Amino acid sequence: MTVFRDPAEVPPGFGPSVVAIGKFDGVHSGHRAVIDRARVDAAELGARVVAVTFDRNPLSLLRPELCPQPLVGLEQKIGLLAAAGVDAVLVLRFDDELAALPARTFVESILVGALGAVAVLVGDDFRFGRGGEGDPDLLTRLGDELGFDVAVIGDVRARDAGRRVSSTWVRDLLAEGDVEGAARLLGRPHAVEGVVVHGLKRGRELGYPTANLSADAAGFIPADGVYAGWLVDQGAEDPADAAAGSVIRYPAAISVGTNPTFDDVPQRQIEAYVLDETTLDLYGHSVEVRFAARIRGMVAFTGIPALIAQMDDDLVRVREALA
Repeated sequence: MTVFRDPAEVPPGFGPSVVAIGKFDGVHSGHRAVIDRARVDAAELGARVVAVTFDRNPLSLLRPELCPQPLVGLEQKIGLLAAAGVDAVLVLRFDDELAALPARTFVESILVGALGAVAVLVGDDFRFGRGGEGDPDLLTRLGDELGFDVAVIGDVRARDAGRRVSSTWVRDLLAEGDVEGAARLLGRPHAVEGVVVHGLKRGRELGYPTANLSADAAGFIPADGVYAGWLVDQGAEDPADAAAGSVIRYPAAISVGTNPTFDDVPQRQIEAYVLDETTLDLYGHSVEVRFAARIRGMVAFTGIPALIAQMDDDLVRVREALA
């Protein structure tokens, strides 16, 4: 998949393209419905599938007090769009200049001029251009004038709840620790990515050495608690490291929180114990932690023996969940 970070990077004559536009936060099943339709249209038209998205939520600039925490980081989103089958992604930097761009200019310069769009797909709540002046109706009129079709893709709704699948719903479920419910909407386990850093090594002292993710890990962190899941080793950050380039998935018990038993962790952290591994060295490696099931909430224990007994029980339940 090709990634463009600016419309100026798109080579002349790049089109024809079928363009899907959106924030694509989480690339959940609703987003993939739009992309799947784009892939069908592109096959019929002999065109490429291009996802146009933003480097941040536009609300972070327009209404920062209303901007939610993203489900995924930008690089995670790009990877998920690639997995969804798009041919190229155009990441637009959402700054004051883009926010002030008139709707017609956005269409003429980016969709038509850079991408050679022959079809554009959006959700029914799509807004674009200065002050949000553009909507699907305006986009359709501009398409009639400038030579591209517009399809407005309706909501995907959960069969049981009847609720619209959305990034907000996924975020709500994760905030409750319901990673299984979130996975049903996402179509995959929710994941957080980061670099393994040195911690207090308390897990090692207790017989369960953990891989601690850096504080700047990308992705929405679920509610505090213990989870069953997977640690995916994506290799060392330093290309000179001999282990770089290897991708290995390990079953893991995952802890999220501030370690209330010892009360010495100032901020929430994610740490993963790879089952049956006590000598694994992942320091400096980029890893993905995937959440499969919640085992329990986070509690403070009155002593080390009680904590170890609970950890032993947690591992039994983690194995059962992953089986």
